[in-house]
Amino acid sequence: MRAALPVFALAAIGCAVLSGCAKEDPATATIDAPASSTRTAAVEPSIDPATGFKMTGDWQLVRGHCTGCHSSKLITQQRGTPQQWLTMIRWMQAKQNLWQFDPDTESRIIAYLAENYPPDDAQRRAALPAELMPPNPYATASN
Repeated sequence: MRAALPVFALAAIGCAVLSGCAKEDPATATIDAPASSTRTAAVEPSIDPATGFKMTGDWQLVRGHCTGCHSSKLITQQRGTPQQWLTMIRWMQAKQNLWQFDPDTESRIIAYLAENYPPDDAQRRAALPAELMPPNPYATASN
């Protein structure tokens, strides 16, 4: 039994040294991890493998209304505020024969797009005003 006592004592000391189970004085304790690592990172939503859309909110509504006419890649490459997304929708309705949405559907589509594809520094630049464009050599009198 005497031989077991030193082994037990060594095990207790090993636990304290190796795993830190000994109590530390709060005044002398050190923080091993930087403060930034203790923050919880925002969880990014999953990406739909078929469309590339962020699978959150009304993504299926956007998929159903938008990918019937064009690639989802065209949408995910765009960026905009709610007003910019509304302007794009109005242009498609006026020039591309996009149907009119009921107000609830339209607001849900715009909210999804603005939340998941907001403006950023890498977005496409705005179009040049017509007065800054060079003359079109292919223009006809009917254009």
